Amino acid sequence: MKRLFIFLLSLIVNCQLSTVNCQLITTDGTHFIRNGEPYYFIGTNFWCAPILASTGQGGDRDRLRAELDSLKAIGIDNLRILVGADRGSANVVSVTPYLQTDGGVLNDTLLEGLDYLLCELERRDMVGVFYLTNSWDWSGGYGFYLRAAGFPDSPDAHGDGYDAYCAYAAQFYSSDEAKKMFADYVRKIVSRTNSITGRPYSESPAIMSWQICNEPRPFAAAQKEPMLRWLIETARLIKSLDPNHLVSTGSEGTIGCAFDADLCQRIHLSPYIDYLTVHVWPLNWGWSSRDRLFAALPNVYVKVGEYLKENQRIAEKIRKPMVIEEFGYARDRNFLAAGTPTRARDAFYNFVFQTVCESAHSQGSIAGCNFWGWGGRGRARDTQWQVGDDFLCDPPHEPQGWYSVFDCDSTTIALIRSAAAAL
Repeated sequence: MKRLFIFLLSLIVNCQLSTVNCQLITTDGTHFIRNGEPYYFIGTNFWCAPILASTGQGGDRDRLRAELDSLKAIGIDNLRILVGADRGSANVVSVTPYLQTDGGVLNDTLLEGLDYLLCELERRDMVGVFYLTNSWDWSGGYGFYLRAAGFPDSPDAHGDGYDAYCAYAAQFYSSDEAKKMFADYVRKIVSRTNSITGRPYSESPAIMSWQICNEPRPFAAAQKEPMLRWLIETARLIKSLDPNHLVSTGSEGTIGCAFDADLCQRIHLSPYIDYLTVHVWPLNWGWSSRDRLFAALPNVYVKVGEYLKENQRIAEKIRKPMVIEEFGYARDRNFLAAGTPTRARDAFYNFVFQTVCESAHSQGSIAGCNFWGWGGRGRARDTQWQVGDDFLCDPPHEPQGWYSVFDCDSTTIALIRSAAAAL
């Protein structure tokens, strides 16, 4: 008991010291500012971190601390993280354990895991972008709130069920009850006080940004304006609860706005939204193919370059920073196992890293990137994730290891380290 008391006391002291030494991240035109200086970063997605930080199902604090130490050692201090998964559809392979099982019913063990994660980030002078829900079904997301509002289970968004899922998810923007439940959830999370430090989340230097949703899409032409209103209303709510931290949408960019650049611009013009986000998925979007991963790279570079410039023009017009917060590429020959060749992936990563480095050196508007994603010391047991398996960056519905960067992927890690050092 004495050892536990000393350990908890040390956590509190370390977290308090971090607050003194690290200012919250702000923006100045197209730049982020951290500790009085422009902030550019190479980061990663590590969505499962709060689960690992818990003491319940899926929890592994030893692994969490080791992963954070490994990331810090290679120069990564910026992580994009899912606050928590909602109970998923019976038709879908989704994340467990759930932070939210029924509307407004939260898992205290996972909330305490989130508290612990923030403290561990603060101790390492690292920051997280915390997204509050998901437009896709692998973590419940829109389907959870629709089901809680009386709708049936969502269809599977993958494969043949994609169009049916889009039609289903589009209903979220028209359901006042679903949106109200989400707003109530936002209030509970953003206004929370850390049970370890006793400090409100609104004062934590480990939070770079509250993010409304992972990849919000209108899913139907008629829902463009309702999506815009919902994003801006939610951003205003978050700012009213926590005026200290940045707010972002989690958008893929113009593709996430149904290829409507004007819609993308109008959303991000809101004074409650501090910067733009862009996702880039060459394989998923048909700019590459599984049998031509390396050969397709010249086309990938052109397509990605054009897409980034399209969104960068919006960022510069409205004078806000832009982050490439998701991008990924499969392993050579679509291998999944840790340590298998990553020649094509490394080349694509290098293209994105160089884009960020060039922007940093010219004080440009592309302020950072988060690759998808960190698998670290996790290892896949099988292609399909099952309860009890290691959490990787690959969501449960995707082949395990597909987009993961493992701690033994030496060439990729060397590339990440070099890019981070170059900023």
